[in-house]
Amino acid sequence: MTDGEFCIGIDYGTDSVRALLVDTHDGIELASSVFEYPRWKMGLYCDPVRNIYRQHPLDYIEGLKATIHELLKIDKNCAKRVRAIATDTTGSTPVAVNKAGVPLALLPDFINDPDAMFILWKDHSAIKEADQINLLSRASSVDYTKYSGGVYSSEWFWAKIAHVLRQNDKVAGEAWSWIEHCDWIPALLTGNKDALKIKRSRCAAGHKAMWHADWGGFPPTEFLGKLNPGLRDIRARLPVETYTCDMSAGTLSPEWAAELGLNKDVIVGIGGLDAHFGAVGGEIEPYLLSKVVGTSTCDMMVVPVGNARDRLIKGISGQVEGSIIPGFIGMEAGQSAFGDIYAWFRDLLMWPLKAFPGVPEENIASIKSEIIGELSHQAEMLPSDCNGIVALDWLNGRRTPDANQHLRGAVRGLTLGTDAPRIFRALVEATAFGSRMIAERFVNQGVPVKGVLALGGVAKKSPYIMQTLADVMNMPIRVVRSEHTCALGAAMFAAVTAGLFTSVTEAQEKMGKGFESLYSPIEENVKNYEILFEKYVSFAAYEEGETAHTLQRTKN
Repeated sequence: MTDGEFCIGIDYGTDSVRALLVDTHDGIELASSVFEYPRWKMGLYCDPVRNIYRQHPLDYIEGLKATIHELLKIDKNCAKRVRAIATDTTGSTPVAVNKAGVPLALLPDFINDPDAMFILWKDHSAIKEADQINLLSRASSVDYTKYSGGVYSSEWFWAKIAHVLRQNDKVAGEAWSWIEHCDWIPALLTGNKDALKIKRSRCAAGHKAMWHADWGGFPPTEFLGKLNPGLRDIRARLPVETYTCDMSAGTLSPEWAAELGLNKDVIVGIGGLDAHFGAVGGEIEPYLLSKVVGTSTCDMMVVPVGNARDRLIKGISGQVEGSIIPGFIGMEAGQSAFGDIYAWFRDLLMWPLKAFPGVPEENIASIKSEIIGELSHQAEMLPSDCNGIVALDWLNGRRTPDANQHLRGAVRGLTLGTDAPRIFRALVEATAFGSRMIAERFVNQGVPVKGVLALGGVAKKSPYIMQTLADVMNMPIRVVRSEHTCALGAAMFAAVTAGLFTSVTEAQEKMGKGFESLYSPIEENVKNYEILFEKYVSFAAYEEGETAHTLQRTKN
């Protein structure tokens, strides 16, 4: 145990929360702890067929306590050295709160109401509301989506709120305000009991809720009221000011200090989005594309303010001054599904094992844990030009470029000779093609991509997938060394918030872990994928056109 000053980074992911204890002097990761959400693991409050994914705030609270308690077990004196805590979460993941800032699902009358819980990023139940926002914005004198790529997504803040207000009168009547997950955790830790005083993160507000200085913060009540009259009151109770993640939300409340076994003068940083913190933990630099490759992807870039303040990048998830790294324009894109696609195919193949009795549970669990690895092995052995199959990566809609949650996945070119490894290979290629579309959109809009940084579970565990990605994108990909990159980024922000470093860049230099591997494009594969990519683009255009025609026929 060193005698340095420590910070804690907390990373709330889709399936679990991870906490990391870091020595700020040299970035040594002293301890980590992971807590899987028990209610989420049981599939409670979710309906995948209807694109409904909700998480109970108790999962978050229990995970917060459990992981930090586990961290502090490494040494009886380490708690005294903790200077600050910062948290990141998935986004957009909003929740309805009462006037005291308490999520409604923590109240007895709403304890089992999914609409009173956090609406996870992957919940696409608000497609109609997102469509309405886009129509209203295009008809408005001000296009409130212009810094969000010109398209508002069903994954985001206002669409989800409007959907709940429309379908659940009880929640609508009790929801005094709404708050993102990344803003609620710091409010909880600091003992904030007034929803009006909760500090809103620039990251979430700018990228997910159309906050921008050009129109004085969030879109005005007149605009949002056209979407749903109930949004007028919600908007009126939101602040004008937002905060960058190098700023403080306050210090631990006496209650939480006692609960966690920490000093009450521990600083709590402004929360942010997991991909943003992951980009920082992965040592992002200007014009490097940072890809968080997990269940979905988030593609992050920072650009000097003078080079991008007035530039509008069509079809990406946002360009926000002060997000990701304060002092830069943060740009965000991504895919609605990546690892989730492989998991879907795995579960599809495993259906007989689950459907027919007599297969021991331990056998099912063993196959489940190994099947993607074996598929990857078999797919890798296939000739690079073997596949006449083309797949689209839209099984959860399309996040970017040009958000469209109406789109669905598709596969073309199947024959009676097609086997599981060939389909899997096509799905891997599809996710890589989707990544290339994002990079090309940046380049075509005048933002160069000088390299790719990769982090997340898929990046760390799947060499075949990462090599395919390098071949398709035709650029080297560096994989970040840290196993806990988002949590490490949170710890970096915590250190800056505590005044241990003067800037995020300095924290990166002192606490960064560097890179563990490099995937370079293979020339022969690059040539083959150029041909297949053209087929992907053509197939995508056809399917998007068919979807548009179907929607038009439905409206008529």
